[in-house]
Amino acid sequence: MAKPLSYSISELYLFRVFGSREDYQRVTGEEPPVYDPNRPPKFWFDPKALASSHRTIAYDPVLATTNEGVPFSDQGKPMLDILLLTKEEAASVNIWHNQSGQPQPHLPPVPVPLRELQENEELFFLMPQVVSVRDKNMVQDAGMFTAEDRSLLRAIASKLDVSVNPPSE
Repeated sequence: MAKPLSYSISELYLFRVFGSREDYQRVTGEEPPVYDPNRPPKFWFDPKALASSHRTIAYDPVLATTNEGVPFSDQGKPMLDILLLTKEEAASVNIWHNQSGQPQPHLPPVPVPLRELQENEELFFLMPQVVSVRDKNMVQDAGMFTAEDRSLLRAIASKLDVSVNPPSE
């Protein structure tokens, strides 16, 4: 199976992201803390945070976002930043959902800490406000078919005894 040219930024997440309060309870076996509308939504937690000897934990890198939660851009590329949280905040979630009876969040969610990018990886905007990861070592094919696809098609054509005139590459 060929390695993809790009993949979701979620592949870089250091911690599991919970899509709902039910998801959190199913995975952890615990009732999630009551949603606090005065805090930003937070859908992940650091299970080792409370064991830290520090009051504050620094996560580097995280996706840099605006006050509205939109990814920051530097010369058209997504930016990374540092996130500082108290160890209590790092160790907990603040999961909101439509059925909670709470007002809709007015703060953007807390970004998820990421693993360091490897040398061959870079962040890019797949579409406005959607950040993905690209493998810089993979050459994007200009057409619909990859080199592997073309090779397979030539082999099939040969088996079927069909003449193939490939375009110059």
